[in-house]
Amino acid sequence: MINKGLFTSNTPEWETPQDLFDELNKEFNFTLDVCATKKNAKCKKYYTKDDNGLDKDWDGVIWCNPPYGREISAWVEKAYVSLCKTVMLIPARTDTKYFHNYIYNKPNTEIRFIKGRLKFSNSKNSAPFPSMLVIFNQ
Repeated sequence: MINKGLFTSNTPEWETPQDLFDELNKEFNFTLDVCATKKNAKCKKYYTKDDNGLDKDWDGVIWCNPPYGREISAWVEKAYVSLCKTVMLIPARTDTKYFHNYIYNKPNTEIRFIKGRLKFSNSKNSAPFPSMLVIFNQ
């Protein structure tokens, strides 16, 4: 059975592949997951949708895999203005305003494009979009 969530906009939430997170966590030692559910939180300290990480102060080293809907630009802007080191997993949408306003050619910002298409969660299919990591080294 095909997971229709990968091919439609039924949900803006794409759970981080655990192996990708583990590899990044070895490098960054994350202390706060700002976009999590109780089921998929990657750090001991995390914010859920009910907590609204956009309204919270961020501290420590941040992991952020935000909802991939229209609100993604608000998450990118928050990471850009935050005083914390923040690593984001987001779609590689280089044509967007938020990419040019907050990521591309910005000081202290690193972009790592992910080769191939990620398989989110336990899905059998790869995502229908490329992904990238954005590291804000504040």
